[in-house]
Amino acid sequence: MGERAGTRQSNSMLRFLRDLLVIVLAAILVSFLVKTFLVRSFWIPSGSMKNTLQIDDHVIVNERATIHRGDVVVFSDPGGWLDSAGSVEGRSAPPRSFVSDALSLVGLGSDGDDHLVKRVIGLPGDHVQCCNALGQMEVNGVPLSEPYVRKHAGEASSGTPFDVTVPAGKLWVMGDNRYESADSRAHQDLPSKGFVPEKAVVGRAVVISWPVQRWAAVNDYPSVFAGTERDQH
Repeated sequence: MGERAGTRQSNSMLRFLRDLLVIVLAAILVSFLVKTFLVRSFWIPSGSMKNTLQIDDHVIVNERATIHRGDVVVFSDPGGWLDSAGSVEGRSAPPRSFVSDALSLVGLGSDGDDHLVKRVIGLPGDHVQCCNALGQMEVNGVPLSEPYVRKHAGEASSGTPFDVTVPAGKLWVMGDNRYESADSRAHQDLPSKGFVPEKAVVGRAVVISWPVQRWAAVNDYPSVFAGTERDQH
């Protein structure tokens, strides 16, 4: 009797471990699929998007979102943006460990190697220029009042004047911390002319997920860009 009870107990434990392993593997598979096809998490390494995003924030990115003006997007380096040592952007990867790599694999950690985060100002075909007599940026002739921009009182929306038309398949992006952001303006001398290919965009940042006290949706300020659609001009 004692041996039978011990055998049943052993078999019960094996079944439990088998079921637990199946559940864990299923959870890993689902997390991996979610990360691969729906959402990912990214770590913010610099202050170029202050005050919208702070250094060491983590954001959840929707990989399936359609990109609009005003969206905060994560994108891979178009070429040369992260090459200069000591750049404002820095490298967009937190210190790595076996645990963080494992968590990242299943969508619970943070990605970030060679990625940047900026706000979309111009879509393909848009005419973007700065600054008008009031120091405002204009998109398709419409002046923008940008509440998300971090700058000193009286400063223009950009310390660097520019006048560009966004090519097909490209985006013009800028940091909210307008005077501390190496964005499209700073890379006009590169082959990309400062434009970001739409295919380089990983997705739209939708939520600040970490730290807990920073939980919030990432605002895309659609009212700022109201009336900038090209068919209205």
